[in-house]
Amino acid sequence: MALRIEDYAVIGNRQTMALVGRDGSIDWLCLPRFDSPACFAALLGTAANGRWRIAPVDPAARVTRRYRPGTLVLETRFESAAGAVTLIDCMQRRDGATDIVRVVRGERGRLAMRADLALRFDYGRDIPWVSRIEDGRLRAVAGPDRVLLDTPAPLRGECMTTVAEFNVAAGETMPFVLSWTPSYHPLPERIDAAAVLAAANGPRW
Repeated sequence: MALRIEDYAVIGNRQTMALVGRDGSIDWLCLPRFDSPACFAALLGTAANGRWRIAPVDPAARVTRRYRPGTLVLETRFESAAGAVTLIDCMQRRDGATDIVRVVRGERGRLAMRADLALRFDYGRDIPWVSRIEDGRLRAVAGPDRVLLDTPAPLRGECMTTVAEFNVAAGETMPFVLSWTPSYHPLPERIDAAAVLAAANGPRW
């Protein structure tokens, strides 16, 4: 079930935007433009309509969040007795591609985390064909849309969803980069998550 609208924050790149819930879930995103069909549409339905959630395994973790001053870089902090992490979210636009950068940064102790990526193009109607390409990125294609997921986190398929379970300790980071391009274009170059955050006028992690 979607959250209340006041529980969402916005990240964007002036061409499109995403709604990020307090639970670490991107529940609305149209790619590559505001008027494109949504690939995450859980806001209007359920997780089966597409979402990308990164959050602690512990459902009781406390949540606070803020924007980095003067930016659309969103920081969501999760805290429990075991530790604390900050989920850093932002978007960028480059020639022919749109990127979402999500970085989990360990602040204290050690937290078990889980990521669930359910890409559902055309407002939840189209499930993409997912494969691994030679450079290690995950590729999801549905008609004219192609999305690449780049992360060192261990990935597996589960019920038509890409899942990662990992631990983050204080001082460690786990980056995720999701890049959209037309499926008929050459593959875009890999990007560095830290460089994207620096370009967004946020301090390096």
